[in-house]
Amino acid sequence: MKIIAVDNEKLSLETLGRTIHSVVPEAEVKCCTSSKEAILIAREMIPDVVFLDIEMPGMNGIELAKELKSTVNPKINIIFTTGYSDYIETAFMDIRSSGYLLKPITASKVSEELENLRNPVEVKGRNRVRVKAFGTFEMYVDEKTVEFHYSKTKELAAYLIDRRTMCTNGEIQEALWENDDNIDHGSYLQNLMSDLNKTLSEYRCRDILLRRYGAVGIDTAKIDCDYYEYLNGNPAAVNAFRGEYMTQYSWGERTLASMMMK
Repeated sequence: MKIIAVDNEKLSLETLGRTIHSVVPEAEVKCCTSSKEAILIAREMIPDVVFLDIEMPGMNGIELAKELKSTVNPKINIIFTTGYSDYIETAFMDIRSSGYLLKPITASKVSEELENLRNPVEVKGRNRVRVKAFGTFEMYVDEKTVEFHYSKTKELAAYLIDRRTMCTNGEIQEALWENDDNIDHGSYLQNLMSDLNKTLSEYRCRDILLRRYGAVGIDTAKIDCDYYEYLNGNPAAVNAFRGEYMTQYSWGERTLASMMMK
């Protein structure tokens, strides 16, 4: 997540910057003391969220918000941080801001706003492999969609990512062929595992697959996944969850149910 904080009062800005870092330590945060500086940084950075003071010399926060939305990104989440309630109607009716915080700004207030952004922020990480579990399952390597040779191979990858641990062959068979209890799919599963290994090798990410006798798993530290970020309490991931999880797989309903109970 990319965030810009703007306040002409240096002490307030430093406090706000530290508060944002405490809530989302993985975020890239830039702090600006003027509207002019904020515009220059925003055009280069393309932020997801801007925490913005209103009463500032020169171009005030309302004017700056309009400028950012018109010239940088209309979907920027503007969260006003001010000591005055006078601008609430303008903020929401004219600017369509994401939030409005009255000073003093606390970590709990920042966290609540980031969890309820008007425009959800895509969860991004630093690994080459990225997985989208919310909605339908997809895997990406270097931001390119992984094309699996067979739909069942894709389902195997999805299941291993869902489980987050080593899975036995029996457990996998039970999940992937839940309606065929009386049929042994052991040979078919071995073919799927070989195909998954081949696919990951083609995308040069074979190292995410863990194998041991009778079991297989995914190295969760080597992939970025919205579901994992959700479990870690990442506000962007929490906000991105819309009640849908790996919808093409019936076994995903168990995980979805546990998420809905939280």
